[in-house]
Amino acid sequence: MASGYGTHGGPSRCFPFWQEVLACYATNNATEEYVKKTGKCGAALEDYYECLHHKKEAARTRALQAAYRKVATATEREESPSVGHIRSLGTLADEAKGLEVS
Repeated sequence: MASGYGTHGGPSRCFPFWQEVLACYATNNATEEYVKKTGKCGAALEDYYECLHHKKEAARTRALQAAYRKVATATEREESPSVGHIRSLGTLADEAKGLEVS
């Protein structure tokens, strides 16, 4: 949460990451412009943003789901209906003999 407090009191889940960002800024006497130019504190800031927004985790999850879908569609189904079953449209075998399929 923006206040720094979690939903049930205490520190929020991203508070430790925020402390790392503040510590980096304090030790480097850095302004935001300096950090952007030199790249210092970038890893800590990136970790904090990931904790807040979960963008990398969401992208990884989408990639895994796409891979699972690709594998699932590439394999043949074991219980697929036979050609005769499709042609008879599920009618009984005795009735299917009397009908001519064109």
